[in-house]
Amino acid sequence: MTASKRARVVVLGAGFGGLELTTRLSEAFGDGVDVVLVDKADSFVFGFSKLDVMFGKKAIGEVRHMYRDIVKPGVRFVQTTVRAIEPEARRAVTDAGTFEGDFLIVALGADYDVAATPGLAEGGNEFYSVAGAQVVRDVLPRFERGTAIVGVTGKSFKCPPAPSETAFLLHDYLTARGRRGAADITLVMPFGTPVPPSPDTSAAILAAFAERGIGFVKDQLVRSLDRARKVAVLQDGTEMPYALFLGIPVHKVPAVVAESGLAPADGWIPVDKKTLATRFPGVYAVGDVNGVGTPKAGVFAEGSARVVAKSLMAQIRGDAPPPPYDGAGSCYVEFGHGEVARVDVNFLSGPKPTGTFRAPSEEIVAEKVLFGSSRAKRWFGR
Repeated sequence: MTASKRARVVVLGAGFGGLELTTRLSEAFGDGVDVVLVDKADSFVFGFSKLDVMFGKKAIGEVRHMYRDIVKPGVRFVQTTVRAIEPEARRAVTDAGTFEGDFLIVALGADYDVAATPGLAEGGNEFYSVAGAQVVRDVLPRFERGTAIVGVTGKSFKCPPAPSETAFLLHDYLTARGRRGAADITLVMPFGTPVPPSPDTSAAILAAFAERGIGFVKDQLVRSLDRARKVAVLQDGTEMPYALFLGIPVHKVPAVVAESGLAPADGWIPVDKKTLATRFPGVYAVGDVNGVGTPKAGVFAEGSARVVAKSLMAQIRGDAPPPPYDGAGSCYVEFGHGEVARVDVNFLSGPKPTGTFRAPSEEIVAEKVLFGSSRAKRWFGR
């Protein structure tokens, strides 16, 4: 493909991956590229902002970034639902029409399957969706005493540190309201440590748990909730009584992706780990929807989007391909008390994932604020 031809790029999903990819293409080509960005929602919310909503620190209107604010040369946003994906033709069928491109980027993320955990909908609360976080915001003031369980229900889920962060912030919330002494907090995780790639991060989290009296149940999933008896049933059959259950729901590939043949219903889109390319020419998968082997977190979706953007630029210009995706990223970890730490992890450059811990500091608190504000400015002009 030559630069004289106006390349057509269809991007499905306007999360971290879709927003970063379209921004980079616009910066590189301006009106010289025809990019359609599709999402069923009208706005974007950073994952960490859901915790602000959940614990009453911010109203939902303060954390929404409206897609209508996107004004970028060469980029057109379309709010609509994707009904079918035809990867062989690099085509998507939506309620707003059919979009076909020279390149098709699938960045539809992961869907939540609350029904996969019996009793969760009736006897617990998921807080990973915006709607779920809003519900929990109204539930928390009524929690006076008893055991609160933060429970993971599936092995693959967004932002692995988030369950630990939730436990810390719940501790702060209850302490500020004089209810911590009447409540127990326990985290149930499918890992042996809170952040497996970084022993130092895990050790710091476990030490902070011990200091605050937060329980940690390792190597377990919550399989079901018995609403009548108020117990959570773990994968080994253990029963844990609870008064409040905050659940991380099972994550799954969006149905439209599984139906397209891009991915199995019980897995994620297979991609080339170096390029994020699928088995279909001109079709790429970035972010949570793929099975590249990195955590399902915004920073990794953004990193994979950068690699795909550079690859598309090279193909359009006729240049050499970019360096391979390294699976590196930094995650901020809320420790409560206004403290924020950082873990720098790399999943694909070496024989095994590695992580480096940076202890909480005022510098990292400011860094996290800049992380969000800088992206809001680049993506939405805010």
